[in-house]
Order: sequence, then C-alpha cells, then structure tokens
Amino acid sequence: LLSLLAFICEEVVSQCTLCGGLYFFEFVSCSAFLLSLLILIVYCTPVYDRVDAVKVKSSDFYITLGTGCVFLLASIIFVSTHDRTPAETAATVFGFLASFMFLSDFASMFWEKQQESQTRKPEATRRTEALTEPLNA
Repeated sequence: LLSLLAFICEEVVSQCTLCGGLYFFEFVSCSAFLLSLLILIVYCTPVYDRVDAVKVKSSDFYITLGTGCVFLLASIIFVSTHDRTPAETAATVFGFLASFMFLSDFASMFWEKQQESQTRKPEATRRTEALTEPLNA
C-alpha cells in the first residue's frame, strides 16, 4: 500500500529539473507495488495450493529483500535529486516508509526462518565409544 501511495504521489509531479531520480523512483515504486500484488494474489488464491509452498515462501523472501533494498536506494536517489515540491516530498516519505516496511518484513521472515531451523535441528549427541575399533581385537 505504501509503495502505491509513493507511486501516486510521484505521478502528481508535473515538472522536474533532474528527472533521472524521479524516473528511477517511478519504476521502482510501480514494480514494488506490482510484485507485492502478485505475491498477495498467489497467497490468496487456489494457485498457492497448486504450487510448492516452500518455493512460494522462498520467492517471497528474496523478492521482499530485493524490493526493500532497491526501494531504499531509489528513495535516497530521489530525495537527493528532487525539486522539493510537496508532492515529491510526500513521495519520498512514502518511499522511505515502504522501504522500511519491506525490510522489516524481510527481517521478520528471516527471524521466523531461523527459529524454524533451530527447532528442526536435533541436538548433537556425544559418542562415548571409540570412533575406530582396533583391527586385532
């Protein structure tokens, strides 16, 4: 939702002097929204039952990380090149908020994955017997 708001605020901008940052931010915010919408559709429809759940979660994990990092980069570039109009300021605020939400979602998925791997690991048992037996025993 925040990426959509950032995209809408950015689309309101009527003129720019350094447009490269604006265009990059536009591309990233639109792509982030569409990728988020795609993942949401996969999770909420019968498609999720037809595909491997592990692959969907893995895709969501890496898409969230990539989107958060690129969105943060686009927001930094845009904030350094924008003309300080209210629409651009609102777009950068929503861009940073969306970046931090993507990265916090990634952090929560990472933490959940770590907790899951900790519960699946069997405890290491110590062997009290000798690892090798003598040949002439």
